[in-house]
Amino acid sequence: MATLLLDRAELEIRADGDALALYEQGSRSGTVPLKLLERVVIQGARTRLDSGVLLKLAEAGAGTLLLSPRASRRVAIVLGPAHNDAAVRLAQGRRVTDDAFCAEWARQLVSAKVRRQHRLLVAAGQRRPDQRKAIFDACTTLERIAAQIAPAAGVGETSTATLRGLEGSAARAYFQGYAALFPPALKFSGRNRRPPRDPVNACLSLAYTLLHFDAVRAAHIAGLDPLLGFYHRPAFGRESLASDLIEPLRPLADEWVWNMFAARTLREEHFAADKGACLLGKAGRGRFYADWERFAAMPRRWLRRRCARLAAGLRAEGKAWLVADEEEMF
Repeated sequence: MATLLLDRAELEIRADGDALALYEQGSRSGTVPLKLLERVVIQGARTRLDSGVLLKLAEAGAGTLLLSPRASRRVAIVLGPAHNDAAVRLAQGRRVTDDAFCAEWARQLVSAKVRRQHRLLVAAGQRRPDQRKAIFDACTTLERIAAQIAPAAGVGETSTATLRGLEGSAARAYFQGYAALFPPALKFSGRNRRPPRDPVNACLSLAYTLLHFDAVRAAHIAGLDPLLGFYHRPAFGRESLASDLIEPLRPLADEWVWNMFAARTLREEHFAADKGACLLGKAGRGRFYADWERFAAMPRRWLRRRCARLAAGLRAEGKAWLVADEEEMF
């Protein structure tokens, strides 16, 4: 299964039986069989398509992510038919109100995230001995926080609010060490967004957006409600469960972004400044997405397995609330 990136001006997409036909300046330039597609990312400034194309993609089970043309900001997600297993969502809604369950879920996520942040910086220290002090200080803080998160006497001992504080402290220390890995020319001193103001943050924001899209899609396929998170509390318009799921994956995306700049696959000239925002240009997006597809296979596999495992446990809990078939007849 493949990802189709549509990022060209004056591109038109039409439905053609069991395929998508691509047209440029009125001439047919290619055909993509629907059965090969798992996801579609549309970022072209003037890409044209009708509702029939989105319908075909949804019927084929391919998720569609619509990004703003220049800033790579998510505008919308279009998914296929929802899973019909009500037992999963009944139990998921119940678990959202279970403080002990939410605290343990959160502890596992934050613990995995901090340990991966530490692992990234330890490995980076071997490649960047010139930044030994900044990396050592960050790792020392991360080790202390990881020890505080580890379970000492039972499930749910650390409250979700406490975990948020520890995660925030870890993030501050981590990004101080992470920022030391990049050359001064990139002007990266820490995390910023809405809009990202330097090339590294522009890539981190796009990477997290793509991870979030895959998490929403994985949850949807498994029959989970992407809106009902256990660590990130449900909020209007936010897929909180997807936000939960990508937390342990963020350090992997961070490492990938660092490697893209370290290898000079992405360079300063691939970015442009516009009204305080740093934008990834078309040539840079081509390099970004080509390498992202190679990297993303593992996170996507992890998300599918994690969602399937969560859904299986919730399904077993939720069956007790389902109406028996014979009762539905009256």
